[in-house]
This record gives sequence, structure tokens and C-alpha cells, in this order.
Amino acid sequence: MKRTGILFLLWLVTGVAAHAAEAELPFGVRSVLELRQVPSDTLSIYVADVDTGKTVLQWLDGEPRNPASTIKLLTTLVALDILGPTYRWKTDVFALGEMQGEYLDGDLLLKGYGDPFLVTERVWQFLREIRFAGVREISGDLLIDDSYFDVGDYDPGAFDRQPLRAYNVAPNALLMNFKVVRYWFEPDHALNAVNVRLEPALDNLTVENQLGLASGRCRGYQRGITISTNELEDEVTFSGKFPNGCKRYAMDRAALSHNEFVYGLFRLLWRESGGEFDGGWKNVVAETESEPLVSFESLPLSEMIARVNKHSNNVMARQLLYTLSAEVNGEPGTEKGGRAVIANWLTDNGLESCKLALENGAGLSRNARITAADMGSLLTFAWRQPYMPEYVASMSISGLDGTLSRRFQGTDIIGKAHLKTGSMDDVSAVAGYLQSRSGRRYAVVAVQNHKDIHRGPGEEVQEALLRWVYEQ
Repeated sequence: MKRTGILFLLWLVTGVAAHAAEAELPFGVRSVLELRQVPSDTLSIYVADVDTGKTVLQWLDGEPRNPASTIKLLTTLVALDILGPTYRWKTDVFALGEMQGEYLDGDLLLKGYGDPFLVTERVWQFLREIRFAGVREISGDLLIDDSYFDVGDYDPGAFDRQPLRAYNVAPNALLMNFKVVRYWFEPDHALNAVNVRLEPALDNLTVENQLGLASGRCRGYQRGITISTNELEDEVTFSGKFPNGCKRYAMDRAALSHNEFVYGLFRLLWRESGGEFDGGWKNVVAETESEPLVSFESLPLSEMIARVNKHSNNVMARQLLYTLSAEVNGEPGTEKGGRAVIANWLTDNGLESCKLALENGAGLSRNARITAADMGSLLTFAWRQPYMPEYVASMSISGLDGTLSRRFQGTDIIGKAHLKTGSMDDVSAVAGYLQSRSGRRYAVVAVQNHKDIHRGPGEEVQEALLRWVYEQ
């Protein structure tokens, strides 16, 4: 046979094989891919019946892909298995000095152990416990010990050159309110100016307001607001033109260093609670064997992972990774140590894969990788564990809450799935559980890496897949 004939046969066989493989995808999924002109080889799918273990659908499920935030399902699963659903963090308080009635003649020491959810409301409760313990006036300084974690050199702008974004905040053993301030902007038409209000209203953060009003509807990137910081002077500057069509606009941004933020929030809330404190702050590594004046406990881990997965909170996921390192291998907790704990856990449970690249445990990474098959194995493993209800409940309910609150409207899928989403530039993913029309329950994974897939086509593919699974 001539060479051209052989080449033609090879082309024909390859084409037929490719067509056959293409046919394995559900019709709805193929239709979306064709409509959006997205190559099918950019997609990985794994679907399995969690009760029988039977694989229902596989499509390039052994291909390592960037999972974005769906990797949080691994971090939270390991935390549940090792730490347990009732695990609680603590934040200790020590009175270093003589107590004379409600007067502390000395310093107050705060030692953090990684509580991921010391938001303003929880800090208020924390300080009320200190007040209840008998302290009202502090003569010395606020001493801050955050040595339980070793974060090393951290560049908050390394991921996307957005160092003030809340999702880029570094982990810290004494993390308060995610180190984030919410700025409220309201037009003052009488003065042709823009009022800026802070929440929390930290008095150690200076705001330089150079905003002006401009005629127009309430729209545009950041509503025309430019933000810049001067860390040497603890100052934030707002400039630009704010549309007078806005009634009010909120912007969340990271502020100050971790310890400066703790100091500012402590001073604000301490005074609001009726306490007196005019001292400064110092970063220390405490060496005390005395019993703490107060040991403030966090919410249980089962509630924490719901905040991680439903709302895809990156810094909380990273706090989990550092906590695993500190609890298993001893303090200080590190990112590398957390990765090692997870790697060992995977090996111990027969879930080891050479195709996993965990990075920071939150998915905020260009280098993280996992296969759809491996993610599916994690989901089927979790289904058989005693803490399965807590794990499933940590995920968003389709069409009802979390990152899925606005999806699947007008479909039968609403309320039928618990899923974790993942999205960043050129990545769209979903993983979790779905109960079909017949009552069967399935582990579902879809991960897609392709240019601009995050701009809508990825979600369309996922909805088509989930509709197909629902009918099984």
C-alpha cells in the first residue's frame, strides 16, 4: 500500500476514535462546547454513584488540571479527619503585672493560635470576656504573640498584583477581621464632595480623601475610585471621581500590618466597651507558664469549614493548612508543613497521587493541580466517613446559598446539590454531590482549563453536566 493510503487510513482510524470518544460526553455538554467553540480536551469529568461506587461518566479524568478553589475540598476534608468536627482554636490572654481592682498595672498579652474567624463581632465577645475577668484599665502596652505560625516572607501582590484585595491576605496566628476594612462611600451633594466612613473605624489608619463628585450613573470599575497606600505612615488615599448617581458604595480592602490591625481594633473595641487603654503595642514571643486570664475559644471546625467552602474564603483555608502543620508536627505551623501533613494523610488513606500539586491549600495559585478522578476519590472517601454530614453541609446548596446562590435559577437542580465552585482566570471548576431525580446520589467533578473559560462558558458546561446527572 502506498504511503498516502496508509496515512489516509491512520487519519480515518484516528478520526473515528476521536469521534467515538467525543460521543461519550453527554449531548448537552457537547452542545455547549461546540456552541462556545471550546475544545473538548480542555475538560475533565468524573461522575460516580457514591453508594455503589460505580463510575457513571469519565472524560479525561486522569489529566492534571488547575482546580482553583475546589482544592479547598481537600484541605477541609483533611482538617475534619485529623482535627475532628468539634475542634476549636483558642486565643489566650495574660495579665503581665499587678491587678489592683480593675486596674492592671502592666501589659496585656494576647497569644494567637490561628483562629480563622476572629471577625469584629467575635473580637467584641473576646474583649467582653477580658472585661468580665476583671480588667477595665490597662497602664502598659498591648503585647502581641503571633509566633504559632511562621509565614516567612509573604508578598500579597505576587498572585495578581492586587495586594490590597482581601483574598490575598496572608495567614497569621492572631488574624483579626481578615485584616480587612470596609470603606463606605456616600455623595454629599450639598458640598459636592464624597464622605468616606470606615468599618471598623480604626483610629491608627489615616484616610486621605481626595475624591470628587462627577455626574453619572452608579457604575464603572470601583465606581471611579483609585486607592493607594503609604505603609510607612499607615495611610490610605482615595482619589478619582465618584458618580453622583450612587447612594452608597462599599469597598473591602486589606489595611495595615497584622499587628497594627490587631492593635487598632483592640483599642477601638476596648474603649467602646468602657475600658481604658492608652498604650502602644509590641510584637513578642511569650515565655510564660502561668494560666491565662482568658482562653477564648473559636467556633467549632464544622462551622469553620462551612465558611471556607460556601464562601470560598482563601485566608481561612490557609489558616487550616498552617493549623494542620502546627497540630501534627509542632509549632510553628508553616505552609510547607501543612502540605506534608496532607501528603502523608493521602498516603495513609490510599489516596496518594503523583499528579497532585497542592500549593497553599486554598486554590489561589497558578500551579495547583489535581485530576478529576482523584478529586472524585476524595468525595467518595468522604461519603463513607462518620463526619460526612458536616462535610457535605459545608458546601454551597445549588441555587440557594454561598457561591451558588444565583445559579441554576429556574431549573430542577435547585436544592439538589452540595457543591464547591472554583473560578479564576482561565479556570472553571465544580465538585461535590448531587441527588438525581431517581434519588441516587453522585459525586460529580468537572474541571476545565481554557482561555476565558471563567467568563461564562465554564458554568454553562457545568450546568449541562449537572442536568444530565440529575436525570440518571
